[in-house]
Amino acid sequence: MSRRTAIALAVLVTTAMLTAAAVGGAAGANTQEPTQSSDAEGEAYAGTHVAFETSNTAVTNYSVGGETVFENVSVTSQSDHESETGIGSSTGLSAVTNVSGLGLELSAQTDTRVEIASEGSASMSAHDTERGILTVDAGGESQYVEVALAEESNATAESDGDAVVVESENRTGTLVVAGDGEVRVNDEGDVTADLSGDSTLVFRSYDDGERDEAAKEQERLIANGTATAEVYANEQDGERVADVATYGEDIAVETQAESEQRLEMTAERAQSEGTVIIASVSDAAVAGAESADDLEVTVDGEAAAEASSYSELEGAIGGDQSRYMVTQSGEADASADVLIAVNHFSERNVAVQSASADGSALGDTVPGFGVGVSVVTLLSAAAARVYS
Repeated sequence: MSRRTAIALAVLVTTAMLTAAAVGGAAGANTQEPTQSSDAEGEAYAGTHVAFETSNTAVTNYSVGGETVFENVSVTSQSDHESETGIGSSTGLSAVTNVSGLGLELSAQTDTRVEIASEGSASMSAHDTERGILTVDAGGESQYVEVALAEESNATAESDGDAVVVESENRTGTLVVAGDGEVRVNDEGDVTADLSGDSTLVFRSYDDGERDEAAKEQERLIANGTATAEVYANEQDGERVADVATYGEDIAVETQAESEQRLEMTAERAQSEGTVIIASVSDAAVAGAESADDLEVTVDGEAAAEASSYSELEGAIGGDQSRYMVTQSGEADASADVLIAVNHFSERNVAVQSASADGSALGDTVPGFGVGVSVVTLLSAAAARVYS
């Protein structure tokens, strides 16, 4: 075989291999794509866990795990509602009903999240995860939100402190306000929320029996503004996926893998006060984690300590050292939640790396997971220690 022939053959073989890899990667990327459709009346979304439609003025038929929990969710500015009806919070939030709703449209979409824009300042985000998180962000202007429960699943609502608990046939959901405002059961048996301009209404859904004391503590941290972000990591159809829900607008996080043994994250916040990040990691992610003995977590070069209680975790905010805590998120799915309290801001460098000399590959970015979720994979090693 001549040299020229050999080179040509090598090029053909290499091209074929690259083409096959590209086609295979594209096929893998499409296995989890949710569906979206639209018609004259609105748009529809159907993901792995969450499905809903939008009408001209509301999110409708919001379902989690195949069960419809809300018939519709509508939001409008308080000034518009009060001028139209003459009824406002001064009359009592429970009297706020028949919210007309702003025009809505699906504005952006990823594998696990759908952004829903409105004609006003408010916006919504639906998260296609087992927890089915839905957030309504006031966007700088005071808003009323009305949530009509689903009759087909016999949903009922009841106030529980700062939260409203929605019970349906197979699920339990909670609604809390992160920031200034409140949420209540209204006179029609549905749910109404009063949001100040910088507040967010947060809905989280649980399988029957999954809302335990740990879940209630997380809701408390969200409601009082201590927890401002929630990361969800899971495996779907053989692919790892991740999602981030934010409950505050003044925090930004960037991450990158520096080497096979190290992952560095830069977190910035407009205010100096620290915050808690909730990382919910599935059993599949925990099962693949390395031992916690081979894990180091540092914030600006100082090791983060493990908290033994929620008060100790919250005490890390404004303290001398960042802390983390691991809890079981319920008996239904054997997931672990890692709560990380970063003690203060504005800009912090968080490094997570293997302490072993042989070079653990924990810092690698996993296709489908994204670099940011490498943090969750690393932190989930703590859960493997607690529950092994």
